Amino acid sequence: MREPRPTAARRSILLAALATPCLARAQDGFPGRPIRMIIPNPPGGNSDLLGRGFAQHLNTRWGQPVVPDNRAGAGGIIGAEATVRSAPDGYTVFTGNFGPNAVNKALYDRLPYDPATDFTAISQFIAVPNVLVLHPSVPVRSVAELIALARARPGALAYASSGAGQSPHIAGAWFTRLAGVEITHVPYRGTGPSLQDLLAGNVQMIFENISNAMPHIRAGTLRALAVTSARRAPALPELPTIAEAASLDGYDITSWFGLFGPAGMPPAIIARYHEEVVRYLRTPATNTLLSDLGAEVIGNTPIEFSSFVQAEIAKWMRVIPQLGITL
Repeated sequence: MREPRPTAARRSILLAALATPCLARAQDGFPGRPIRMIIPNPPGGNSDLLGRGFAQHLNTRWGQPVVPDNRAGAGGIIGAEATVRSAPDGYTVFTGNFGPNAVNKALYDRLPYDPATDFTAISQFIAVPNVLVLHPSVPVRSVAELIALARARPGALAYASSGAGQSPHIAGAWFTRLAGVEITHVPYRGTGPSLQDLLAGNVQMIFENISNAMPHIRAGTLRALAVTSARRAPALPELPTIAEAASLDGYDITSWFGLFGPAGMPPAIIARYHEEVVRYLRTPATNTLLSDLGAEVIGNTPIEFSSFVQAEIAKWMRVIPQLGITL
């Protein structure tokens, strides 16, 4: 998903890692040369924020350059393919996410990699729910009222997305199917343009990543109705979930971000990366900033993260065909 350029607050996370004391290299000699951190998105936004922040953390801890490499495009496919084609020696890692590492397997007829088998799952950084937000001109105050309005005016309302197959599109398509309403999907080339058109009133709503929508919710320029996750978001505890607000059983879509490597990485190197992910996420400045952005900080084990990713792949292989979305 294309994401907005980072604010000064977001960039501050990159400085937080500098406070971490340097760790001498392990006796096994790893790392003995620079590491490449592949980021499947352009600069700015959550993937880039996490990738660059963690790269700076490793620079300081391991005493070797960790170089961010933004390989954006094709829904994360370009960066993912570059990762799986790399040697599994620990010198290439990937800040993967919901798109290239799970949902793309269901969206595309063919991929140059298999999300289920071609990666080593190391640890999940964060989970970030989407939130249903409306332009203030829309005369509804609840999800139930929105559904009633959509049923009264089939096709008259429109929801924006950052692009076909991105999480706002999937969230909207799943909502319209379960609610039995017709709301027009309007895809844009990235999060920035979609939010700009929503703020201008050219579309009526978006199911946007909570960290991107939060500034507009706080400013009162957009009205939040509900979150898309299975449970309420700590950052917006007053908002119900869409499932509870409209009795849409099973509705649950949450964006997530984690660290991966190519399949076959040595267990000792996986363990070292996992240890540093947990250390990085426990840094007070990092934890506070991500929580303020509406993110749930995770830091699970490689086994837990691998199980989570496999469950996500299975879920979207089941749901996406029901929505009729193909790319």
